[in-house]
Amino acid sequence: MPVKTPRVPLAAATIAAVIAAAALLAGPVPLRTPTAAGIVPIPAAQPPSPSSGPTPAPTTPGTAPPAPTTSGTAPSGTTTPGATPPGTRPPVVDHGPRVGNRVALTFDADMTDAMRYQLRSGAVRSYANLKIIDLLERERVPATFFLTGKWVEQYPAVTRRLAANPRFELANHTYGHLAFTPDCYGLPRIPEREMTADVARTFDVVAAYGGRQTRYFRFPGLCHDRKALDALAPLGVTVVDGDVVSGDPFAKSWRPVVRAALDGVRPGSVIVLHVTEANAPMTDEALPHILAGLAERGLEPAPLSEVLGQG
Repeated sequence: MPVKTPRVPLAAATIAAVIAAAALLAGPVPLRTPTAAGIVPIPAAQPPSPSSGPTPAPTTPGTAPPAPTTSGTAPSGTTTPGATPPGTRPPVVDHGPRVGNRVALTFDADMTDAMRYQLRSGAVRSYANLKIIDLLERERVPATFFLTGKWVEQYPAVTRRLAANPRFELANHTYGHLAFTPDCYGLPRIPEREMTADVARTFDVVAAYGGRQTRYFRFPGLCHDRKALDALAPLGVTVVDGDVVSGDPFAKSWRPVVRAALDGVRPGSVIVLHVTEANAPMTDEALPHILAGLAERGLEPAPLSEVLGQG
C-alpha cells in the first residue's frame, strides 16, 4: 500500500540547542509546517473496535483513571476509524478529500514530566483549557482530541467529559510526548525499542473512558521517519499530521493563530490546535474567530473520521 513519504525532522543542531531548554521545561512546541500532500488510501480495517464503550467508574480530578482493559490493540466489534491491518507500515495523511465543505478541528493534549512538575510546583495553573471545551459544547462543534496518556492521567474528569460528548473523537498522541526522531524541537527522545509499547499503552489508557475511540495517532512535533512508522506497524493505526498548523503554542496574540488557521484552510483540511492552556494561552480567544471565519468560507467542522471519509 503506498504511503506518503515520511517527514524528516529538522536536523539543524544550532536550532535544537537554542530551543532544547525551553522545550524540556514547557512541553508542547510549535509544530513544523507540513508539506503539501493528499490523503493516502486507507485499507479496510482489520482490528475493529466499538465506537463507544461502557462509562468508567467515576473518579475525582487528579486520581488515577480506570484500569485499562485492552493491550494496545483494537477490540472486536464495529469498524474503528483509522484502523489498518496490523503488521503494515501505517499510512500518513495530512487532509481528507478536497470535496464538500467539511474540515476537522483537532486539539493536541500534550503532557511531559516537566509539565507535570510545573503543575505540582504551582508554577503553572492548568494544561487543560476548559474554555475551549465549553465553547465547543455550547456551539455543538465536532472536534477530535489527540491525547497523551499522561494528560489523561492528570485530567481524568476532563477526559470523561470529552468521551461523553458524541461529537468528540479521541485519538492517540503518545504517552509522555517524547520525540520519535532525533532533533525534534529539542524534545527528549524515546528509545526505539520502547516506541511500540508507548503508543499501545496510550491506547489502553484512553480506551478505558469509552466514547468515540479511534486508531488515529499523531507524533509529537509531527516528527517521524521510517523507523518510527515501522514501530507502529503492529498496532494497526493511521498517522495524522495536518495541512493547517495554527502555531498556537506560545502565541502572544490570538490574531496570528486565526490567520494561520484560516489562510490555508480548504475543504478536507485538518487544523492542528492545542488544548494545553498554559502553553497555548491564546487558543480559546482565537477559536471563536476561527469558527466565524470557517462559516464565512462556507466550511463546517466535522469529526476527523468524517473528513477523512471513514466515518
